Amino acid sequence: MDALAQSAALERGGISAAELMQATLARIDAVNGAVNAVVSLRDGDELLAEARAADATPRKGWLHGIPMAIKDLANVKGLPTSMGSPLFAGQIAENDDVMVARLRAAGALFIGKTNTPEFGLGSHTFNPVHGATRNPYDPGQSAGGSSGGAAAALAARMVSVADGSDMMGSLRNPAGWNNVYGMRPTWGSVPSEPDGDGFIHHLSTAGPMARNPRDLAALLDTMTGPEPRLPHNFITDPALARIDTPLPPQRLGWLGDWSGALPYEDEIAEISTAALAQMGGLDTQIIEIKAPFDMGAIWDSWITLRSFAIAGGHAATYANPDQRPHLKPAALWEIERGLAMSAMEVHRASVTRSEWFRTVMALFQQVDVLVMPSAQCWPFDVEKVHPTEIAGAQMDTYHRWMQVVIPAGLIGLPVVNVPIGFGTAGLPAGLQLIGPPGSDARLLQLAQKWHQETDWPNARPPQFG
Repeated sequence: MDALAQSAALERGGISAAELMQATLARIDAVNGAVNAVVSLRDGDELLAEARAADATPRKGWLHGIPMAIKDLANVKGLPTSMGSPLFAGQIAENDDVMVARLRAAGALFIGKTNTPEFGLGSHTFNPVHGATRNPYDPGQSAGGSSGGAAAALAARMVSVADGSDMMGSLRNPAGWNNVYGMRPTWGSVPSEPDGDGFIHHLSTAGPMARNPRDLAALLDTMTGPEPRLPHNFITDPALARIDTPLPPQRLGWLGDWSGALPYEDEIAEISTAALAQMGGLDTQIIEIKAPFDMGAIWDSWITLRSFAIAGGHAATYANPDQRPHLKPAALWEIERGLAMSAMEVHRASVTRSEWFRTVMALFQQVDVLVMPSAQCWPFDVEKVHPTEIAGAQMDTYHRWMQVVIPAGLIGLPVVNVPIGFGTAGLPAGLQLIGPPGSDARLLQLAQKWHQETDWPNARPPQFG
């Protein structure tokens, strides 16, 4: 059952929270060994006791009695927050993060965490604490990342709805690779933690994942809302109330391979354009768009601001001689780049970001939604660290292979990944639907139309032996 269907059944008494918890734990026991998506799973007896207590108390909200596992970058009071790093393995959170507190207030029952790469760095979920998360459609392949555990748990029907976070496609790439929906909301609509810098580092955001857009909208509505301790709050319209409202004809701008700047593996372009053609039958107009901005400039801006942000977040760990040796190479590379930057380098990167934002806002006068693939390659061998080449093009960093997600992420635009089917190897793919700031509800309306036409998550769920 999807999350809203579970919620309705719980509300009318068709199922109990204890029955739902029992079924959840049984499913995790049956399939998690194959994919390693849910980590730090709590004691089953304790969870069943919490579920029975939920049955005996008034409903808090639509998530009342629904089991959730939280991405292992966010704090859940009483649960470990390892962030995939041996430096923090076993560290128990003393408080809920803001987003987690909102889910708890709506009635969610937290069963454990979902796996993530170390510090969320890289779009392949593996770490020395919990190991690698495997793709439910082929356990020999990556589930993506950094919300790979969340996406795989959703696809494998271990949870009905999940949270994730996205700096560089982490709600989009794993959703595409696991045949589910993932949404990067408008930056500032889902609050980050009110600690450290609140003014400069505008790259990452938390967001929802689900097997249909309606659940995505419900979870988004729960996550969003102003946080008075943060300076940049973006107020978006409620999404669930509009999800089935008729949508005016939409102009979809297809950016393709950015006029040759982005290499794609075989079949990525073909499956993407086939899905786009199918969308053309849903009262949309498809408009092909040539590269609107220099991709090299976008990339340079991105890696400067990303390394600057990561260095700011992890400088203390790097400075500790006992902790530094435990950082993975990608983390060391990012931190050292950031620490070596001058203020003017960061300023120039932000000027480029600002120029790209102005360009894309002018582009949204011509189209309503921009469309790109959610990844440039198919899920790769789970034992690999990252792809080193795509279609003969060498990847010069550990994350260059995810460059396709940068145009939206750099400037905080809302994006919904929609599943678009499977390649000849039987692995899933997705498309990014990108809108202007605040268009979150409209993007979900478009995703809902697509879902009603295709329902890929239910049309082809993963099979376990």
